[in-house]
Amino acid sequence: MSRLQTKIEQAEQAGRLALIPFLTAGYPSLDGFWKALRELDESGADIIEIGVPFSDPVADGPVVEAASLQALENGVSLSWILQELAARKGHFQAELVLMGYYNPFLQYGLSRFAEAAAAAGVAGVIVPDLPLNEAAPLRRALALTGLDLIALVGPNTPPERMQEYAEQAAGYVYVVSVMGITGVRQGLPPAVKATLERARKAFPALPIVLGFGVKEPGQLKEVAEQLDGVVFGSALLKHLQAGGSAEEFMRQWVQA
Repeated sequence: MSRLQTKIEQAEQAGRLALIPFLTAGYPSLDGFWKALRELDESGADIIEIGVPFSDPVADGPVVEAASLQALENGVSLSWILQELAARKGHFQAELVLMGYYNPFLQYGLSRFAEAAAAAGVAGVIVPDLPLNEAAPLRRALALTGLDLIALVGPNTPPERMQEYAEQAAGYVYVVSVMGITGVRQGLPPAVKATLERARKAFPALPIVLGFGVKEPGQLKEVAEQLDGVVFGSALLKHLQAGGSAEEFMRQWVQA
């Protein structure tokens, strides 16, 4: 069992969903990022997805895109993220996942990236724009260093395609609640239940987590039994942008 699976199973044994906040690296400032990351870790996060800023996002909504652009202006790069995480290796209880577009990883060099990520304490990687049939080189490089390449599936992923992902997936399965970009939504679409049912059948051995559009625990009332974890990003970034703290934001989730 991978480190990510172990973390989610520990949450399940405690009778709750695994909490997986997303935070753009270097946002809202370089120092502010590390403060927020530390608060998330100390406030009950099981896994923290760290967004790698990129100048040409395709799946990010306005909140995440703005945070990414701000981080780039702050001088954040993949090299900076890996170096700074390596300097803090062992400081976090939560497992860390890097989420970013393929180009920065490819330009860094896949084997070099995998080795540096492992040395920095990273447990897995999510690449939203990497198709399954082009993922083998990165998956091989990550596997050699013990890292998971996490599958993304959504409402438009048919059962047979999910099965193809299941043959290669590791860590956990990230189910996208709706087609389109990230961002806070008032409610989850009815199709989410059917998507989760397909995912559960296709990935019987992996935890299922839900993301995109999740802002507060009440949204999960009808689907919580189908989940092992929840990802929240845009709502957290908006909270930080408004001057709130990561610790404050986590309270509603920990107390749910």
